[in-house]
Amino acid sequence: MGIDYSQLHDPNAEYTMRELSAETMGVTRERGGGRDVEITDIQTTMIDGNFPWTLVRIYTDAGTVGTGEAYWGAGVPELIERMTPFLQGENPLDIDRLTEHLVQKMSGEGSIGGVTVTAIAGIEVALHDLAGKILDVPAYQLLGGKYRDEVRVYCDCHTEEEADPDACADEAERVVEELGYDALKFDLDVPSGHEKDRANRHLREPEIEHKASIVEAVTERVGDRADVAFDCHWTFSGGSAKRLAERLEAYDVWWLEDPVPPENHDVQREVTQGTTTPITVGENVYRKHGQRRLLEEQAVDIIAPDMPKVGGMRETQKIADFADLYYVPVAMHNVSSPVATMASAHVGAAIPNSLAVEYHSYELDWWADLVEEDIIEDGYIEIPEKPGLGVTLDMDAVEEHMIDGDELFDEA
Repeated sequence: MGIDYSQLHDPNAEYTMRELSAETMGVTRERGGGRDVEITDIQTTMIDGNFPWTLVRIYTDAGTVGTGEAYWGAGVPELIERMTPFLQGENPLDIDRLTEHLVQKMSGEGSIGGVTVTAIAGIEVALHDLAGKILDVPAYQLLGGKYRDEVRVYCDCHTEEEADPDACADEAERVVEELGYDALKFDLDVPSGHEKDRANRHLREPEIEHKASIVEAVTERVGDRADVAFDCHWTFSGGSAKRLAERLEAYDVWWLEDPVPPENHDVQREVTQGTTTPITVGENVYRKHGQRRLLEEQAVDIIAPDMPKVGGMRETQKIADFADLYYVPVAMHNVSSPVATMASAHVGAAIPNSLAVEYHSYELDWWADLVEEDIIEDGYIEIPEKPGLGVTLDMDAVEEHMIDGDELFDEA
């Protein structure tokens, strides 16, 4: 018999001065109009995609169900099980209060950052889907309405010969011409054959020239048919990142992503302010608090929160609002299934400074099969007018691609 994570003992969760439950806060007034709904259960199912996606379902006494998704990773289902008792009996329409309620209840278990925030985000996305269905409005309407009918998608591209500039250029042209994308991203933290030590973060000049050759080949091949970004995955030292960014100033780089590790904001600021190559950061910091210094200190040209990782849909909107104070656009990092991808698109529709949403699964031929609706067409996501997120899980596909040993959550 497995562990019942909902019954774990945590004094911080059992007693907190900032208790935000409906009972403690006195939120008891009847709402009417079909809005007197209570959460009865929360369940998860993990999908074995190119990342282990955790799908989240919230059930209610009215029979209405909301579906969301947390950022991938171990421990998320257990944390969601842990938090389920905190939401049972609550009205799912109080999204902000319930999200903050979970942050407070889980403060002793890491709700400042990391996988606990990820688990909360998955619940928060499901709450938006559920609230939209209860109120009969699309999720973007819950965020204040929309600025655009469709959201641009950038395709994260890969090739078996990822260190070969010509192979990367060939793949870029194929994705543009055959798949219809006008926004791409390639990895730059690839072996060049010139490395001396993979641990010290230093780039030798031949390595920089190799990376510049990839950038040159890809950007010149696609020309003005597509914008192209390049990802470094937090790999290089500050000095090496500066030299690389300066070397790439000669090319039409949409952005250079995560050139240095995320912990030291001072180094990040120096790199960004020392080059005209646009620098993008944000997927590895949590909630609006984590993004604050990046924006206040102008340490980033484009902010890249990952919606189901950073804290959810409204948290991402709050980050976007803060970014807009500094005239910084938002390019949402996204490695999700169709569920959180569509949720990110709803956020992208509702914020003024949306640049694009990432798509990281173009090599996974069954990605789109997880839902009944079409998601991406010609490099864009059209925002649905159906209630909630506007996507319907294909339960047969979900069951087929479940992680071995997991259980399928109940049907809606």
